Amino acid sequence: MNSSDKSKPLAPVFVRRPQFWRVAKRCCQIAGTVDVAFFFLFHAFGSPILAWVNVISVSMYVLAYQALARRRNRLAIALIWTEVIVHAALGTLLIGWDSGFHYYLLMFIPALFLSMQLRAALVSLVSLWAFYVVLDAVMWAIEPLQPISRSALLAVHLFNLSVVFAMFSYLSFFYLKIVNSAQRKLRQMAATDPLTGLFNRRHMIDSAERELARFERNRHPIGVLLLDIDHFKTINDSHGHDVGDKVLVEVANSINSQLRTQDLIARWGGEEFLAVLPDTDLEQARAIAERVRQALMQQSWCFDGKPVAVTISVGISEFEEGDELKSPIKRADKALYRCKDNGRNRVEVCSGFDKIA
Repeated sequence: MNSSDKSKPLAPVFVRRPQFWRVAKRCCQIAGTVDVAFFFLFHAFGSPILAWVNVISVSMYVLAYQALARRRNRLAIALIWTEVIVHAALGTLLIGWDSGFHYYLLMFIPALFLSMQLRAALVSLVSLWAFYVVLDAVMWAIEPLQPISRSALLAVHLFNLSVVFAMFSYLSFFYLKIVNSAQRKLRQMAATDPLTGLFNRRHMIDSAERELARFERNRHPIGVLLLDIDHFKTINDSHGHDVGDKVLVEVANSINSQLRTQDLIARWGGEEFLAVLPDTDLEQARAIAERVRQALMQQSWCFDGKPVAVTISVGISEFEEGDELKSPIKRADKALYRCKDNGRNRVEVCSGFDKIA
């Protein structure tokens, strides 16, 4: 970094969070509506200066909304900050601290941390605190410049308190929504293969362990399929890895479409897939595997205008008494090798009676 870079002021860095900016647009609409209500309210209370200030405020929120719609977020934030700070200061100076206009400044606190990176948010927070303290101190030293009746002041105070309470509730609900959405995405990322969208190996092991525990309790049959795309290396070498990835995705989708809702399917590694089939014996597992194989054979495989030969081999086993999880997978793997020895594009079964080398 050169010296000219160091001399540049640190500008706020806004977080790329589309949900927040959509909510900011909604807040502009709400705030504009509130200011329209204020226009009539202050005319009724005999405070024309504040009444016409709200006309300017509505215009600023309209401009901020349009800026957000055009993704000019910095301009929108500048307009919103200016409106709220100036409006809160004017309202407080003219009719007093008890009007509650200063409450609107507090609404920036959660918005800062939702819209900015931490350092910029902290700097803005300190600046906001300093402004708030100065405004409070000034109102201790002077009387309101355009006081209104006590009953009118109470009405304005309750109105401001209600609006800020509602807006805080709305922002809190939005924040909770963001947290829940982020947690769901993290769980999904931890459980799925990024290419095919199927379960990844780690999540499949956890799920299969639970199925094994269930098998040990009730002895309901559980089938295991180990599926392997035939000659996948040749596909990669002949057509390129991009086509290979497309084949993996399409095969994953095809397998998944032939399985039942309760079945578990994962990308086990490379071009291999593992399926765990609850309440399924060997014969039923064989029928499902054959259905998957036939579906792939009947599908037209063509990428970038070039035909690709895609078939699959399937090794089958089932959970048996005394098994560890690796045991039925080893038996399915043995059956898969038998498929390869016998020409591929076929289904083979391996039970506990078969010797595993």
